Amino acid sequence: MEITKIGVIGAGTMGSGIAEVCARGGVGTTVIELDESFLPVARSRIEASLQKAVDRGRLEPSVREAAIEALGFSTELDALGDVDLVIEAVVEDRELKVDLFTRLDRATKPTAILASNTSSIPLTGLGAATERPEQVLGMHFFNPAQVQPLVELVRSAVTAEATLDLVEHFTTTTLDKTVIRCEDRAGFVVNRLLVPFLLQAIELLDTGHTTVADIDRGMKLGCAHPMGPLELCDLIGLDTIENVADVLYVEYRERFHAPPPLLRRMVTAGHLGRKSGKGFYDYD
Repeated sequence: MEITKIGVIGAGTMGSGIAEVCARGGVGTTVIELDESFLPVARSRIEASLQKAVDRGRLEPSVREAAIEALGFSTELDALGDVDLVIEAVVEDRELKVDLFTRLDRATKPTAILASNTSSIPLTGLGAATERPEQVLGMHFFNPAQVQPLVELVRSAVTAEATLDLVEHFTTTTLDKTVIRCEDRAGFVVNRLLVPFLLQAIELLDTGHTTVADIDRGMKLGCAHPMGPLELCDLIGLDTIENVADVLYVEYRERFHAPPPLLRRMVTAGHLGRKSGKGFYDYD
């Protein structure tokens, strides 16, 4: 089997980025967003990102034009009837994802592989919602997907080795990404290590021990991090950080996985980071 057609579910920041990566690779890519009003926004976001890559000398104009030509948009899952691989990139909500995988199982051809970009939700449960659990896996990109070179491939309890091998070959050759493999445990590799670090930075701020600027400055200058932890929280989205922390806490029951009160209150207030215009920093 060869992967020549892709479906991406979700036209938000991650979904648009993943779709752009696939289209750059010359793969026919259909973006599905159930809210039709989001589709023009997604198209504009992807085209602007491609143009920025051209302007910065990272992409040939001809590749940009071919990528735009490779993209299609729809609100119907039935548009994915002939794709070889679906990558789901909706919000981190387990019930929503389980329902979506049940519907994808009916909408796609039997040989299609179903992947989730989830950063924490167990893949075994998503596979169990289908009649093809051996063809379900995690395919976790990092933000921004167009730039970050890593993809975590996550094996559920029943993912077939052939499925992993095929997706790894596609990811490394067609998408030009670096792959690490891991087992189906909440947080996988990167977020299992990263999210507790981010939560500790928020808790440190919540105690009044120091300031936002000094926390970020300390980690950038003291540990050579390219971005401070609170800057990174704003980039990821504080609601996403909270959701991942909740999943980690349910799985491991460790105090350092629990979202700090400050994080809860900021999410409740709608201060979600860059996407809302305000988080630990203002983005007006």
